[in-house]
Amino acid sequence: MAHTYMLFDLGSDEEKVQQARHKLENWKQTFRLDKKLQYKLEREQPEATSEAVAKAEPAKAEKPTPAKAKAKSKSTSKSDEAENENSGPVKLFVRLYFSGHEKLSEQRWLDRIPAEEPFKSASPKIIKETEPEFADVLKQFDTLE
Repeated sequence: MAHTYMLFDLGSDEEKVQQARHKLENWKQTFRLDKKLQYKLEREQPEATSEAVAKAEPAKAEKPTPAKAKAKSKSTSKSDEAENENSGPVKLFVRLYFSGHEKLSEQRWLDRIPAEEPFKSASPKIIKETEPEFADVLKQFDTLE
């Protein structure tokens, strides 16, 4: 069975990321592609900006009552972490895993996915097993959750 990877750079637009994820999930369910079409998202963490550091320091400097301080610091730190997590650029890795007798199906999906809307503007890149960078992409895909 041949693996083919497709890489998409979705940028930091969370709406585009969710649209792509929903479209892939819909295809998996509709066409019964559970093991044949798999995807993973890689979120790059942006560098800490001076604004985020400045917001974190005053929160530590203030000393309200201990119970309120714990509740406030936990809620603000979690929201800051979630905001930072979603603000970085996102790369989408799609793995097509078709057997040898399904070459036509594989080719149709290789043509269809990059032509659809959330993917065509995300600079699609197709990497097949014969290409030299395949091993690096395979390792990266396996390390993602």
